[in-house]
Amino acid sequence: MKITAGVSMKTFGSSLLILSLLGCVASSPAPVSDRSLPHAAVKSEPARPVTPQITPSTNGLHTVQRGDTLYAIAFANNLDYREISSWNQLGSPDRILIGQVLRLTAPSSGAPSSAGVEITPLGSVAQPKARPLTEPSIVRTPQAVLLDYSEANWAQVTAPPPAVAVATLPVPVPATVPPPPSPPAPVISADGTVDNWLWPAEGTLAGRFGAAGGKGIDIVGTRNSPVKAVASGKVVYSGSGLRGYGQLLIVKHSGEFLSAYAHNETILVKEGDTVTAGQKIARMGDTDTDRVKLHFEIRRYGKPLDPLNYLPERS
Repeated sequence: MKITAGVSMKTFGSSLLILSLLGCVASSPAPVSDRSLPHAAVKSEPARPVTPQITPSTNGLHTVQRGDTLYAIAFANNLDYREISSWNQLGSPDRILIGQVLRLTAPSSGAPSSAGVEITPLGSVAQPKARPLTEPSIVRTPQAVLLDYSEANWAQVTAPPPAVAVATLPVPVPATVPPPPSPPAPVISADGTVDNWLWPAEGTLAGRFGAAGGKGIDIVGTRNSPVKAVASGKVVYSGSGLRGYGQLLIVKHSGEFLSAYAHNETILVKEGDTVTAGQKIARMGDTDTDRVKLHFEIRRYGKPLDPLNYLPERS
């Protein structure tokens, strides 16, 4: 009896253990896939917002989009921002509205406006009619006096009329007034009106003005090396809205000079900031280009100039 009871208890315990294991297997399968998640997960970087691109206009118009400035629009179209402001009668070059359509060509000077003048066809105007005069015309005959023939009367008739003395007034001679002196033509020195131009970055000069249509120079350097302002001025554009320039800065200097710094990795100033010559304004990068470099331009009245004519010689 004791042996039988012991076997029964042992059999019961084994059955209970097997049932418990089967229940665990049915209710919670082994999390094989969960073990691989930490190794398979890939950290994704947040996507940068897409900036509307400013491209040269093909129809002489530009619709303002978010992030546009008048300086960037003029820069993309090789125009002077003051011309665009004048053509569109803008009160301030710093104030343009999203959705505003700007004309990029000078308005044509047509004939004077005829507003307010009414033009009537000839057929609708009553023609004047001839009417008789209220009084008959008067015909007068010349009056003459008959004189008897005599030597005295004959001499009186045939005598020439007496000469009338006419006083001649002296004709005034106009005084010669010398023309006003013409203002001297403006002379632009080698550095214009900007003092102490500086090199914008350290590196190797790889691209020159005019080569393959280049509008500036390329300076090849190392990533994140400092980009400096070539002269004091005001930041009038900071962004990536100009196709082919990447992260771009445009600084306005005295004398209507603009300096542009393209392909930056990081921009350190914002629009409206005042910068000084030699101030670090960006870090060199390769945005929208195939290598780490700074593309640098100088423009005046919208016209690209050779920066090597303005920057000091490098030893």
